[in-house]
Amino acid sequence: MMIYLLIFILGTLIGSFLNVVICRLPEKRSIARGRSSCPHCKAQIKFYDLIPILSFFICRQKCRQCGKKISWQYPLVEFFTGLIFVFLAYKYDVAADWANVLFWRDLIFSSALIVIFTTDLRYFLIFNVVTIPMMVVSFGANLFLLSRSEDFLMAILNLSLAGIIAGGFFFAQYQLSRGKWIGAGDIKLGFLMGFMLGWPNILVALFIAYVGGAVISLLLLSLHKRNLKSEMPFGVFLSAATFVALVYGSRIIEWYLNFLSR
Repeated sequence: MMIYLLIFILGTLIGSFLNVVICRLPEKRSIARGRSSCPHCKAQIKFYDLIPILSFFICRQKCRQCGKKISWQYPLVEFFTGLIFVFLAYKYDVAADWANVLFWRDLIFSSALIVIFTTDLRYFLIFNVVTIPMMVVSFGANLFLLSRSEDFLMAILNLSLAGIIAGGFFFAQYQLSRGKWIGAGDIKLGFLMGFMLGWPNILVALFIAYVGGAVISLLLLSLHKRNLKSEMPFGVFLSAATFVALVYGSRIIEWYLNFLSR
């Protein structure tokens, strides 16, 4: 159990860094430079107030300097990053094999998806500085993994096909609606999803995203939280669906094919 506790702590530390990325991207601030500061008064945060999750409650959800409320985003991102890290560690049985390449790959993919999920939820923005580098990383990582079990050219075709299907699908919607249905960031996210998941798992992610988006939209409409003209951050559903397909995509496809063959 100690290994999972350590991985949770690692996850919360990574989550703390992801919060820095999430908050600085809209401000176009350097991620590598400058200490963490209060989003309200810009006072630098002391090192003892940077303990993931705990500092938020120790400081009673307020900045020590100006006393203004600190967003719940910070502890939630840290907690769920830690939780996802533990989940992946359990899935890949890291206690028995900590060098499992898939585990470390999925940690990186999940971290990027958390940033995309949160920035789109909070700012309605998906940043190129996240999606484009991650396209290169995900394509390269999966090409390396796939080429160990199948032909190199087939591995390239697999990833390229998945990326073109998702990215092209969103590009077509963007063109048809003149940017009203989805944003340009969703197109790049589509390519990233394809490179992360490959074929046919990309189909699972698209199905989950659209069904989930429809269900949540109808629920919000019924609760009068949104109207038909309200903007919905579709990247939230896409990133969440990508994680589900990353973890369970093959099982879902297998279940579906077995269901059809009955």
